[in-house]
Amino acid sequence: MGEYSISEAMQQFLAQSRIKGDIQALQISDIWEALMGKTIARYTDKLQIIGDKLIITTSVAPLKNELMYQKDKIRQRVNEALKQQVIKEVIIQ
Repeated sequence: MGEYSISEAMQQFLAQSRIKGDIQALQISDIWEALMGKTIARYTDKLQIIGDKLIITTSVAPLKNELMYQKDKIRQRVNEALKQQVIKEVIIQ
């Protein structure tokens, strides 16, 4: 058995854990305003990651429409912010 740093051990644990998506969603929530701007962040109700899907929930119809057109841009920005290809699909609810 080899030696691991705490960081490496945590990364291995998270890679195999069911809470990985929740932790990544928290990371995205922390930087959501910087990624998408104040207005979008203010009216975003919830961010979730399930598997390789980012689910964005908002109750504002015009914002839903705008986000539908920005799905690829959102996916790209989030993956760049997380420094890995986590998100393959963006779902707007």
